[in-house]
Amino acid sequence: MKSGSNLETVLTSGKFAITAELGPPKSANKEFVIKRAQILKNYVDAANLTDNQTAIVRMSSIAAGRIILDQGIEPVIQMTCRDRNRIAIQSDVLGAAALGVKNILCITGDHQCFGNHPDSKNVFDIDSIQLVSLLKMMRDEQKVLGGDAIKTPPQIFIGAAANPFADPLEFRVIRLEKKIKAGADFIQTQCIFDMNRFSEWMKMVEDKGLDKKTHILAGVTPIKSYNMAKHMAENVSGVSVPQEILKRIESANDPKEEGINICIETIEELKKIKGVHGIHIMAVQWEEVVPEIVKMVGLFPRP
Repeated sequence: MKSGSNLETVLTSGKFAITAELGPPKSANKEFVIKRAQILKNYVDAANLTDNQTAIVRMSSIAAGRIILDQGIEPVIQMTCRDRNRIAIQSDVLGAAALGVKNILCITGDHQCFGNHPDSKNVFDIDSIQLVSLLKMMRDEQKVLGGDAIKTPPQIFIGAAANPFADPLEFRVIRLEKKIKAGADFIQTQCIFDMNRFSEWMKMVEDKGLDKKTHILAGVTPIKSYNMAKHMAENVSGVSVPQEILKRIESANDPKEEGINICIETIEELKKIKGVHGIHIMAVQWEEVVPEIVKMVGLFPRP
């Protein structure tokens, strides 16, 4: 075991894993985090704490991770390259590990122009592939990037993101391969509505044998309304929402119920795809629906 985390244990045992996203608040409200953690408890193997998602200032993912640890839920800390240089990143990795964090997801981070500080400076001292490699060095070689030894190295399960829906498709597989070579132990994908495109991507992943070198968690998102579906289709980079999905939500008497139905159908299809080792549920401030979805797809109780 590389980290001894619950997520690593579930995945290495061959069981179908479940993670879910938990967005920290835009405040210092600890109770906000606790309430959402209690909703997810016992229904997921770990919960992702986003790192100032969409470049909007929120509670630190590391602080929120410690809060949910105290509630009995294992965190996956997201860490972006946007806001920190290599010194700050390594410092935060050591600090997070000292607080009990065992899973870190390495991502680039949304550009600051999308958030509430569009004139702020970004950093991008290293990119997401280099970030994966850096964490692997700290864990396995027990040293920082500058060469100094780490007497107590961070024992972390290293994750990375993948987007099967950006073009060209072949490049997305090459980029995934680079992240795996850099040291990604698990992969979480962009949310999936276009199953044909995802299946095509997974076939290429399987042909290269990449699904045997890492653990792939397929992203899913329950849609709450037609406006949400339309926004994701037109404004969210790297998300593909087929017209069939838009029409189902638009014509539904209860769009929320139809959104849940679509999410459940998607998960059932994902369970059949070779090389998919679990799902990552991004409910976008709708954590209440996660237990219902997990039960309805037959993945409760958790291991």
